[in-house]
Amino acid sequence: MGQAASDPVRLEVFQHLLAAIAEQMGAALMRSAFSANIKERRDCSCAIFDAQGEMIAQAAHLPIHLGAAPLCVQAAIEARAGARAMLPGDTLVLNDPFSGGTHLPDITFVTPVFLPGQEAPDLYCAARAHHADVGGAWPGSMAPCPDVHGEGLRIPPLDLIRAGKIDDGVLEFLLANMRGPRERRGDLLAQWSANLIGQAALVALVEEHGRSEVLGRCAQLMDWTSGLVGDWLAELPQGSWARNETLEVEQAGGGGGATLRLGLTHGAGGLCFDFTETDDSVPAPLNATRAVTESVVFYCLRLMLPERTPANGGILRGVEIRTRPGSLVDASYPAPVAGGNVETSQRLVDLILGVLAEALPGRLPAASAGTMSNLTIGGGEFAYYETIAGGAGAGPGVAGAHALHTHMTNTRNTPVEALEMELPARVLATSVRRESGGPGRWPGGDGICRRLRFLEPVRMSYLAERQECGPQGLDGGQDGLPGAALVRRPGEQADRALPGRVAEDLPAGSEVEILTPGGGGYGAS
Repeated sequence: MGQAASDPVRLEVFQHLLAAIAEQMGAALMRSAFSANIKERRDCSCAIFDAQGEMIAQAAHLPIHLGAAPLCVQAAIEARAGARAMLPGDTLVLNDPFSGGTHLPDITFVTPVFLPGQEAPDLYCAARAHHADVGGAWPGSMAPCPDVHGEGLRIPPLDLIRAGKIDDGVLEFLLANMRGPRERRGDLLAQWSANLIGQAALVALVEEHGRSEVLGRCAQLMDWTSGLVGDWLAELPQGSWARNETLEVEQAGGGGGATLRLGLTHGAGGLCFDFTETDDSVPAPLNATRAVTESVVFYCLRLMLPERTPANGGILRGVEIRTRPGSLVDASYPAPVAGGNVETSQRLVDLILGVLAEALPGRLPAASAGTMSNLTIGGGEFAYYETIAGGAGAGPGVAGAHALHTHMTNTRNTPVEALEMELPARVLATSVRRESGGPGRWPGGDGICRRLRFLEPVRMSYLAERQECGPQGLDGGQDGLPGAALVRRPGEQADRALPGRVAEDLPAGSEVEILTPGGGGYGAS
């Protein structure tokens, strides 16, 4: 158990007590949200943080949200430091990618928790949700744009709730810059409600067990996790490994893609992830913020630990992450970042797990879909967003799962009934894309085929990776099939292929089909 306290059973109990509060927050958020993106797809995450903004506990929600959340909470704390310190009843809202955020649709509510008799917060609750629209040039706020301003409304840490009351001026300002303001308002207030539930549950926990006991166990949980990372590092060979992954973006002058580069070093000084040789930012929405990169490292390390290891700030203690500001993995203003959170994050997983597979041969799986296959649709007062599942990579002794959201995403598919009820669209097909997984002794999982017909004119955008080269097989396994997007307007006799980053206005009667990648195979057939 690494560095667990002398009473490991009680520590385990507190792990579940705290995680259960985060789960309770998430359940409330999903039940009270208005949009299908949150109530059906569950594109939201909740977690609890200590006074310094370190994550103590999380619900089993989205890895990309949760691993990036500490920088967001810390930005909120910093924004209200000194004379403007947070007061009971306050809640801040933010989404700024260059101040702890990921991309603009991910809006985070940060609420301080004042324990009985304390004048400063000991804990924080955070609820992050992907909103179906936050303004910008195209509905859904995920279309290709040359800079962050085209992607939507950028929100620095703002006081939305003061002393338990909504600042109507701030709320109306936010809603005036978003499509579907009624739905956005419902989702925003659902996030606030989730934080209030977490706040009340934490206060009740302290009233039952005492402040010193609860806060002490929070610290011990992070020590425990840090110790488990140390145990894993003791088994990891010392050495240096390097690997590249190239994103599917054409550079100015017709050059090739933009390259992610990782040097992994494990030695007496600990474990270092060095991304500093990664290419500069590009004028395409594939730039990832520092928070996204940290989130991917957090996730990949968590995969290496025992199954029930607490996911908290202890995972990154003693781990060095080097990035270069202005690069693809540490974007600087005003770089577009919509796809850095959903696409580059997935390719970073491929990169890190690929390096670890060299250090730990025979223990890691082949690459999974490597994309979230993002589809956004809007028109008039509505905006809709979904990610579409793909195939999971096979591993030693196990075939890849079919039609599954993998790695940095953990959402669900929108049910056909919910989609057709809320949108002017019909679902013509949703099926497994058979034989799209890479062959191998253990084959990769298959992707999905999803075809829609629009009953009204819509504005559509599509953002995806792995459209040119499929997910890589491992140890003799073959690559999965790449993804594809097809569109057919009324009167056209055949489908037309779309690039991996596109936005189009489509007339009523148009159809779009998304084919997601299959996972890589493992082992020679």
